[in-house]
Amino acid sequence: MPDTGGTAVLDRAGLDALVAALAADGRTVVGPTVRDGAVVLAELDGADALPWGWGTELEAGRYRLVRRDDGAAFAHTSGPQSWKSYLHPQREKLWDVDRDADGELAVRPARQESPSYAFLGVRPCDLRAIAIQDRVLAGGHFQDDGYAARRRGAFLVAVECTEPGATCFCLSMGSGPAADTGFDLALTELVDTGAHRFVVRIGSSEGARILDGVPYENSDPATAGAARSAVDAARDRMGRAMPPTDLRALLGANPDAKRWDDVATRCLTCGNCTMVCPTCFCTTTEEVTDLTGDHAERWQRWDSCFDLDFSHLNGGPVRASARSRYRQWLTHKLSTWHDQFDSTGCVGCGRCITWCPVGIDITEEVTALAEEARS
Repeated sequence: MPDTGGTAVLDRAGLDALVAALAADGRTVVGPTVRDGAVVLAELDGADALPWGWGTELEAGRYRLVRRDDGAAFAHTSGPQSWKSYLHPQREKLWDVDRDADGELAVRPARQESPSYAFLGVRPCDLRAIAIQDRVLAGGHFQDDGYAARRRGAFLVAVECTEPGATCFCLSMGSGPAADTGFDLALTELVDTGAHRFVVRIGSSEGARILDGVPYENSDPATAGAARSAVDAARDRMGRAMPPTDLRALLGANPDAKRWDDVATRCLTCGNCTMVCPTCFCTTTEEVTDLTGDHAERWQRWDSCFDLDFSHLNGGPVRASARSRYRQWLTHKLSTWHDQFDSTGCVGCGRCITWCPVGIDITEEVTALAEEARS
């Protein structure tokens, strides 16, 4: 069998066998499927549930499924969900507390045993996003134990991008379209007149072990070269790009730019961009009780810096205006994230552009800020 870094080739039956092998290994297999007019993430019973023959058309504030003639399974772009939904779920119980007849309180942590996930179809930008969240939620002094447990058991099957969407800008953020590190197996889909194939690269010993239980063929130089060429060609078809400037310095040095006023007139402060972002991690906690007052629970749930209550202190919110809240989000994402976590917080997936209801484009806003700073 190929060693780590080696390549193999699966056909469609082999891809189905890979899903079956992961399930037989005790893993919950999650991947893309079509539902409710979008490509969404869900548990898969087999490879037949993948979005075969579906593609996507994207623009700022616009997303549409379109039929394809070639039957490709991974020729779509990222949907509204990211793998954050499974590793860092929207709502999670932290503990229960009960009062007994003597008035004593018993507190019980509510962390449940985490599923052993296998994620099939992780785009390179989302691989980078998972690595970023690893640093944020599991790599610091204050570790999120739930995230760390789910992440330890996760098996990642990446799919390299051969058809980026109109809102993708991963190339300018250094996170695609090729998968570099962080995967157990990486697939590159090839569809031609002869066959429908998936070139597989092995990224870990665990990936090699799983692949060893799947029927595959050894990759020949022509097939491996075709896979590399397909990914290389995607670099020239990015729909968008960040301006070639030091984003960290640009955002950090321009808190009073007039462009913030312009975007504030369009921003609804709905928080969609933070909800679909694969790296946004902010949470809050809330307590709920029963009618007797003898039982209470603490829940952790996603929060957003666009929420007026997010920065609320005694006397009111710190960031009361749409201008200040949008500036906080974008400046943190591209600039001060470096100060906290030694990297940018953006991977160029384009979800914030696609799923903004008024079509605000993060690359357009940063370009405008750069032009204003030069003037």
